[in-house]
Amino acid sequence: MFGAGGGTSSYREAEDTNLIILWGSNARETHPIFFHHVLRGMRNGARLVAVDPRRTSSAEWADVWLGIDVGSDIALANAMARVIIHAGLADTEFIKRATTGYDDFARCVDAYPLDRAEAETGVPAAAIKETALEYARVKRGMICWTLGITEHHNAVDNVLALINLALLTGKVGRYGCGLNPLRGQNNVQGGGDMGAIPARMPGFQDLEDPAIHDKFSRAWGGAEFPGRKGWHLSEMFEAMDRGELRSVYIVGENPARSEADQTRAVRLLSGLDHLVVQDILLTQTAEMAHVVLPAAAGWAESEGTVTNSERRVQRVRRALQPPAGARDDIDIICDLARRLGFDWGQPTAEQVWDECRGLSPMHAGMAYRRLDELGGIQWPCPDESHPGTQFLHARLWKDPAEGRLAPFHAVEHDPPVDRLTAEFPIRLTTGRRLDSFNTGVQTGGYTSPLRRGEALLISPEDGKRLGVADGECVRASSRRGSVEVDVRFEPSLRPGLAFMTLHFPDEVSTNVLTIDATDPKSGTAEFKASAIRIDKLAGVPSN
Repeated sequence: MFGAGGGTSSYREAEDTNLIILWGSNARETHPIFFHHVLRGMRNGARLVAVDPRRTSSAEWADVWLGIDVGSDIALANAMARVIIHAGLADTEFIKRATTGYDDFARCVDAYPLDRAEAETGVPAAAIKETALEYARVKRGMICWTLGITEHHNAVDNVLALINLALLTGKVGRYGCGLNPLRGQNNVQGGGDMGAIPARMPGFQDLEDPAIHDKFSRAWGGAEFPGRKGWHLSEMFEAMDRGELRSVYIVGENPARSEADQTRAVRLLSGLDHLVVQDILLTQTAEMAHVVLPAAAGWAESEGTVTNSERRVQRVRRALQPPAGARDDIDIICDLARRLGFDWGQPTAEQVWDECRGLSPMHAGMAYRRLDELGGIQWPCPDESHPGTQFLHARLWKDPAEGRLAPFHAVEHDPPVDRLTAEFPIRLTTGRRLDSFNTGVQTGGYTSPLRRGEALLISPEDGKRLGVADGECVRASSRRGSVEVDVRFEPSLRPGLAFMTLHFPDEVSTNVLTIDATDPKSGTAEFKASAIRIDKLAGVPSN
């Protein structure tokens, strides 16, 4: 953020802060390693606030749970900001020195008094006010979020609303403060850092900047490659739908099961002229492919680096040889390039990394030797005498502030696209559980004492109203399709709210129900907010 695509803080800071707000994050189950740092912080006196529609296992640990209605995060954040401003707790010196756009932001949030916020969010006005004042008053405070914020049609605006709160109170660029998107999978941060973003080269350098483009072209022997932004994932599927994208190469992804509106995704993937899948397992997407390239498991069978949510680059070492027929990703890609007329040789993982850090200033000082010696290094690390950067944006506290000032953004509440109606009266939100991973390809073959299979979790009150029994198989339908699934009563859910995962697509195709309404800025689909109805199946007696 503010030009750097990573969380501002280190994990250690969660142990030394005064207040942690987990916003749209069930970190206890989805980021358990980070949650250990949260627990250490709580033992050291920090308070925990959980903002989540469900009373998750994370919320059970919290001092305060704000049971927000799905998709009303901006209304809550704006109301908190208004409370802080009206209480005279805004950090006016920091705002004047280090930010832009404050006046427009202040006018925007003034339209979110507590009574409106309570009506939009379902959170009591007193709880909103108490949380806002506590966040403003503590010396150190952190906001952490995950997919509960970003899997919405207005994902970027949701994030901007949280950034506004940190800027308003000066809780960024200081130890124990910050804004932290907890990455949903191992090395998601590293993927973005390496340029897996349509308009970015490694190190978040702008592909459309001619100087950046020319730098990479020279390093690659004058290679010609596009100098304009490409498609993100949602735009790729739109291009498939238009017939403009006819060949796709998928590495380590299972979109036939992970994409919203699964029926549409499978239809479009099935209609391609050529589909190549490179993966460690034969996923449902790989089963559809014209060519499958078996790859080594990066976490055990390859050399390389990964980057976690605190921007720490760490070494990965080969523990065992891949099975016969599976090959390292680098070897596969270099052999493919050779057949396409570009001989890149047979570089080692370290040689690839050295080329990367020679082109990416924020990785320049991260030689393998130093990564080994220091147990990983947090970017930016501009040279080999630099220790890495524990927290970002300390520059904003210099007088005058260095570099680009941090902008406020006026953002407005915009409810979910899939509206609740008499026909579809229940809000389905999706997420993950501790025992399983994404579409279940890597975890489904292993047993777990925690695993109970897929079910549609609803409140006991909704079960009684619908006349269905705990464990009964029902039909759940959205505007896109239907699935048959067992109901499980979950006391932590409020009436009108249901929950499912996508861990068991062979049992229940959850993403048949989800909507592919996407955020125009990030391309993220609104997995968290679908409207459904629940019907009893014929022949099943009433409860």
